[in-house]
Amino acid sequence: MPEIEVSAVLPVYNDRAALEVAIPRSLETLEAIAPGGFELIVAEDGSTDGSTEFVREYETGDPRVHLMHSDERLGRGRALNRAFAGAKGSIVCYYDVDLATDIQHLPELVGAIREGYDIATGSRLLPESDITRSGGREIASRGYNLLVRTVLGSSLHDHQCGFKGFRRDRLLALLPTVTADHWFWDTEVLVRAQKSGYRIQEFPVRWRQGPGTTVRRKDVIEMGSAVMRLWWHLHVEKG
Repeated sequence: MPEIEVSAVLPVYNDRAALEVAIPRSLETLEAIAPGGFELIVAEDGSTDGSTEFVREYETGDPRVHLMHSDERLGRGRALNRAFAGAKGSIVCYYDVDLATDIQHLPELVGAIREGYDIATGSRLLPESDITRSGGREIASRGYNLLVRTVLGSSLHDHQCGFKGFRRDRLLALLPTVTADHWFWDTEVLVRAQKSGYRIQEFPVRWRQGPGTTVRRKDVIEMGSAVMRLWWHLHVEKG
């Protein structure tokens, strides 16, 4: 059996319909990038819509697909930590199961790590990015990322795009310092990586907003609170 070079992770919570598209498209794309030398991990986080059973059935027919199921809801960050710890590839990546970021960018993501970057991340906020989303989400995203750049000193433009790749050994060395267990995981990983001198490549992507995604006032408050908590950890507690 060939050595696994690339481990791709799909974080999943009640995404049964999206999985029907995401798994076969992922396998097709990964086969072109790393023929035979990859695995597709579905980090399924306490779903109740049949996602578990769907992936388990797929897994029995294709040994490259691995279900990593949790009975309890872990949150996005904890589910990703668990998946990356159990991955076999020297390159690990993840992307959202709705394929909001065009999967055609996956060769570029993996290629950046092969070229020597520690982290690669897609960006919806570079001038060359091609995105379609509602005005409310666009304003919230730009405001949030400006806050991260200003308060936390990040040089990146988009911290929350669900399309990231890592050198696994470098990521695992960083994760013990990361405290976020849900959506803020993405931002905290990128901010702490920059402060630790990691080489990061940010590149423009084609991105389309999925159905049913809205920004609530509560979300905006939580975003701001998470940024200020990390600032406190970094500058007051020296975390």
